[in-house]
Amino acid sequence: MEDDPAGSIGDGRQVLAVDVGGTKIEAAVVDRDGVVVARHREPTPVGTDADEVFDAVRACIDAVAAGRALEACGIGCGGPMDIASGRVSPLNIPAWRGYPLRDQVAAHTGLPVFVDNDAKALARGEGWIGAGAGREDFLAMVVSTGIGAGIVLDGRLLGGRLGNAGHLGHVVVEPAGRPCACGGRGCLEAEASGTAIAQMTGTSPAAAPEHLRRRVGMLVGRAVADAANLLDLDLAVVAGSVALGFGMSFLTAAREEVHRRSRLDFSRSTRITFAPSGTDAPLLGAAALAWGAGPEAA
Repeated sequence: MEDDPAGSIGDGRQVLAVDVGGTKIEAAVVDRDGVVVARHREPTPVGTDADEVFDAVRACIDAVAAGRALEACGIGCGGPMDIASGRVSPLNIPAWRGYPLRDQVAAHTGLPVFVDNDAKALARGEGWIGAGAGREDFLAMVVSTGIGAGIVLDGRLLGGRLGNAGHLGHVVVEPAGRPCACGGRGCLEAEASGTAIAQMTGTSPAAAPEHLRRRVGMLVGRAVADAANLLDLDLAVVAGSVALGFGMSFLTAAREEVHRRSRLDFSRSTRITFAPSGTDAPLLGAAALAWGAGPEAA
């Protein structure tokens, strides 16, 4: 855990932010200026025991929240999910199917709890204090253990019927490609996520060779170009351990593919960039949920 004994430079108000991913779970205390005051991380348990996964969530929360006056809790979690009920079914956490994450965290903390897809939370964070601040239209994307996106159009975050709009990881980028956990084939997540890379190489994505790093960037650029052409977007902001870990090899290939495929008059200016807050971006997204900051759901 990292803690700043000097506290925030803001007004002293703080929220709890939780990021639940297929590889790690992280909690933080974040102030109204977006400063991370304390944080704690645990590996995501592997297996089918739902309580074991929640125990890791609880350990992260307890490590940062003890003794603090917090106003609310925001949680970004992999999907799919049902926003209305707060139940989550992350493809990369098989132990949770219809798991009542919002109610469990609320019962544990006594706080108002807001749960959304991690990539949609990222979009709110980027619209709050990131690359999307002041912009009406952009896409925020997580490329990590899984892949997802949050889409902001006309200043509003797209929600969808059950709150699952933006699952860009399940856009088909290789029609005859690898089978995906969703049941489809050739999805971006099946070809370019950390999970897919580990399956293809038999090792950690961190050890991926240069040609694979560029291929992942190319495929992400292909999906971004599709979104730009479909939705009249000109900015994609990317975070997540795979994208950030692959660095400029990823980003250069993604930009080249976006340029090749965004050829309509309105999409030629589309650009893709890393989230300026880097590895803090998912936590700031969860904090934005708790603060009610950034673009609100359409």
